[in-house]
Amino acid sequence: MRKTIQTGSLALVLTVTLTGAAQAGGHAKVTTPTLTGFASLPAATFVPGSEPSGSLITGNTNGYAVPFADQPIQGFSGIVNNGDGTFDVLSDNGYGNQANSADFLLRVQRLAPKFATDTVRVVGGINLTDPKRRVPWKLTREDRVLTGADFDVESIVEDSSGGYWIGDEFGPYLLHFDRAGRLLSAPVPLDGVTAPETATRTGTTANLGGSKGFEGLAKSPDGRYLYALLEGTVTGDTAGDLRLNEFDTRTGKYTGKRYVYRLGAPNLAIGDAIVIDRNRFLIIERDGGQGATAVIKRLYIADKRDRNADGLLDKTLLVDLMNIANPRRLAGFGETFTFPFQTIEDVVVLDERTVAVLNDNNFPFSSGRTAGVADNNEWITIALPSSLRPDKRIFPAHGR
Repeated sequence: MRKTIQTGSLALVLTVTLTGAAQAGGHAKVTTPTLTGFASLPAATFVPGSEPSGSLITGNTNGYAVPFADQPIQGFSGIVNNGDGTFDVLSDNGYGNQANSADFLLRVQRLAPKFATDTVRVVGGINLTDPKRRVPWKLTREDRVLTGADFDVESIVEDSSGGYWIGDEFGPYLLHFDRAGRLLSAPVPLDGVTAPETATRTGTTANLGGSKGFEGLAKSPDGRYLYALLEGTVTGDTAGDLRLNEFDTRTGKYTGKRYVYRLGAPNLAIGDAIVIDRNRFLIIERDGGQGATAVIKRLYIADKRDRNADGLLDKTLLVDLMNIANPRRLAGFGETFTFPFQTIEDVVVLDERTVAVLNDNNFPFSSGRTAGVADNNEWITIALPSSLRPDKRIFPAHGR
């Protein structure tokens, strides 16, 4: 399958086969969640010939000198399957907060994992921009290239035209981009919810924690609805309860339907949310630990049918990411594989019995794999003991 990727003025023609690239391990029967593929993108991977970045970073950089000469390819916080062995992966807002990320350009990276060699190829990408001045307030840059001081982008789905809906945490806002990364319409706020970053700009009162907006964004199998999941609890709600908000892409408005996902404890967080079918979601739940302090890193199935009538999404544990079988000792790891990263923010269903999970390495700060060493961007595939019974419409019919 061939497709053309436009990256600035450079068009890359890429031929990739799905077998052995995006999906690893086949469909061998397993009795417990089992590692079937491992790939890694080195921490110090940069967009060649881009712009300096990281001039506002302070603190422990795990040995990396700042500023960087180019833009790092890091911080993966959302993923779209292109169906041809490549994936569009959303880089995080930059270096952890609004104050230190003004020189980090918001970008969708195009990647191709190669599990036969444990590597990830960078095959393209686009910067996110606002050339038509859809954002009504002043941006960081006069050229309307969006930065990590403008938005904290954390979640992404494809729209019907090959563009993207992206969830932001500073608003929280929904942002709609075309396939070239150009903002199509004004940021859509969530009525009644305001994060501190927006409260400061507008002079209103915040009722959500900083950067606790839309960490998860799921698209219904028919493409009409988006389900935007907050990372933080809204003031007045039960601690640990997260609002899942339904948005109608036809009307461009929220429907008023809202569901509640309850964390296992108020100090936990979610990392991503995607759909399995019209009623079920796949959600990453995690603690803030890394390395030896990482304990809770999990995938849950959450069902909005609420069969026990407690007003919450029904939760079922699918995978404990700290206890994955690895009988083949892939990538040199032992028979039990762990994913001990502070932030794990990407999950995608590859087929009815296989999921892929990626970490957000918070470059250059996180060091969950080896203390004192900046984490790579790791990409794993996991075989499941039984079928997810997914709606077939969640899979890409063909490459974009």
